[in-house]
Amino acid sequence: MGAELSVRRAEPGDFDSLMVALREATPDEAVTEWIMRGHPLDQFLDIYLPEIIERGLGDDEIWIAGAEGAIWAVSVWQAVTSAERLLADAATAREHAERAPDIRPLQRSAYVTELLAREHPRRFPHRYLELIVTVPRYRGQGAGAAILGDRTRALAAAGMPAYLEASTERSSRLYARQGFVRTGETHTLPEDGPTLIPMWFEA
Repeated sequence: MGAELSVRRAEPGDFDSLMVALREATPDEAVTEWIMRGHPLDQFLDIYLPEIIERGLGDDEIWIAGAEGAIWAVSVWQAVTSAERLLADAATAREHAERAPDIRPLQRSAYVTELLAREHPRRFPHRYLELIVTVPRYRGQGAGAAILGDRTRALAAAGMPAYLEASTERSSRLYARQGFVRTGETHTLPEDGPTLIPMWFEA
């Protein structure tokens, strides 16, 4: 009999475990792979993962699935009440890119951040699934679906809609099974980047 999978909100004491899980799970995520293509990934992970975790534990919510003390999957959910934060994130990404115009990952990061801020639905408030990844050795065991099922049930009970961009057709089918529907136009990133599929969950 396999280990019992559970979903819970991450706490500050999970920081180190979250770092380990995200370092394993993030590199082949479609948008991250595109941003870092042709460049060393370790530097990106060392700089940005602590920021993602600290912000997630503080301003946002990090929900994890796992069993027997191990983190199998990680998700970051933003509480979006206006376009202000989206536009601020885009402006920050552009400032970083302008300070180092020869570093291609910064240019790609600014491009996608600006695109997503511009195209993000202006219906507030809602939850934004910024990130969901599964540690490779636990893929195919339902960890991501467990998080999505738990969160969509909670959102439905609270009457709170949600939004995400699927980065693959496969992931869009997973989201669709949890009640997300496609909305608006897809966005194919340049330089052989992935096609992002906007999806909305109506509580």
